[in-house]
Amino acid sequence: MKRLRYENGGLDAVDARLLDILARDARTSLAQLARAVGLSPPSVSERIARLEEAGVIEGYTLAIDPKALGLPIAAWLRIRPVPGQLHKVAEILQGLPEVVECDRVTGEDCFIARVHLGSVDELEGVIDQIIPYAMTNTAIIQSSPVKRRLPPIPRSQG
Repeated sequence: MKRLRYENGGLDAVDARLLDILARDARTSLAQLARAVGLSPPSVSERIARLEEAGVIEGYTLAIDPKALGLPIAAWLRIRPVPGQLHKVAEILQGLPEVVECDRVTGEDCFIARVHLGSVDELEGVIDQIIPYAMTNTAIIQSSPVKRRLPPIPRSQG
């Protein structure tokens, strides 16, 4: 698959507007998108296809509230594997459904993982699966003043 690049000049105003609209509601119809940017639905469809092909749009997702599913506890786990156990820890984290995202990072810790759980006892159970292979440091999330959002969308200067 050919991948287009948007790095140097950024996106044009129409592509940036399409991304803004889709970020708010990925179910926006082609007709609604076309009206919002002043193009025909086929033109909008072609632009979206190019953004997907270029990897700018990686996919479409569903946002849910974990609390509504009975998962009121959210926490960040900082994880430092013991020597020789980096890959084992990564494997464990991938297999834990409570881990909703995990990044390998620089610094003293190797991984930072976000978990959603029903109770502190469940948090202890998750940690217990990791600690034979790593040291952990846990921070329970009290609130999220900035919800997950898109990074700034670079726009072309033209």
